[in-house]
Amino acid sequence: MTTMRQLLVVLLLSTGSLLGCAHQAAVQEPAPRLVGGDRDAHGCLPSAGYSWCAKEASCVRSWELAKEKHFDNTPEAYEQYCLSESK
Repeated sequence: MTTMRQLLVVLLLSTGSLLGCAHQAAVQEPAPRLVGGDRDAHGCLPSAGYSWCAKEASCVRSWELAKEKHFDNTPEAYEQYCLSESK
């Protein structure tokens, strides 16, 4: 009778373990946030370094624009350039 009890205990424990694993597999993790999926109101991708420049009417990278338009690569110079009206 002892062997039968041991077999029953092993069977019950195995079944419980399997059900526990099945339950864990059924719980879904939230989808990871995609890199580059953070567009701003203008459609620019801040995670890629882009921000809206009104003067250029497009998404730009401040350091690239500073080099191209010959102004200091500082937040102040970028804002002054991009907030001015004429191109």
